[in-house]
Amino acid sequence: AGQVARGINAVPGASACLRTVPSVATGIGNRVPEVPAAGAPYVSSSDLQRCDGLVLGSPTRFGNMAAALKYFIDGTASEWLAGTLRGKPAGVFTASSSLHGGQESTLLALYHTFYHWGSIIVPPGYTDPAFYAAGGNPYGVSATADPQQPEVAEATLEAVRVMTRRLVQVAGWLLKGQAA
Repeated sequence: AGQVARGINAVPGASACLRTVPSVATGIGNRVPEVPAAGAPYVSSSDLQRCDGLVLGSPTRFGNMAAALKYFIDGTASEWLAGTLRGKPAGVFTASSSLHGGQESTLLALYHTFYHWGSIIVPPGYTDPAFYAAGGNPYGVSATADPQQPEVAEATLEAVRVMTRRLVQVAGWLLKGQAA
């Protein structure tokens, strides 16, 4: 997520608003703090309303998004009814602990939300050689988190930069009323 935000911030005139979702409280009476102890603040309805584009990311959990993100998405009915994210460009990213850990199915599952919201999906496709070098995923950026080597591969970082430039470019076209 930090690399996605850096990629967006590297585009002149663009700025990222990095947010997270609260973890899902388990058990009766357990409460999630209203403000996270560390890291990015929790996403709010106003964050969704004011963004010109959206990039959702999640760790891969058994070929799907993490429960906390799904829980957040399930709570966006009022934004869906109001059309808050209609027409906004959107992209996705994920990471898992193994090369074939379900990244593609996670990326596709994240897109299901955008279909319902009426967002404009901006996949990286095979628009740049960076996506071949990063594993050839046309759906979004996917990283493999190796506990022995915690640094993200440079090929993946370049794919993030290309994906974010593409998303910002499409957002700019939409804001100016231009067609791609």
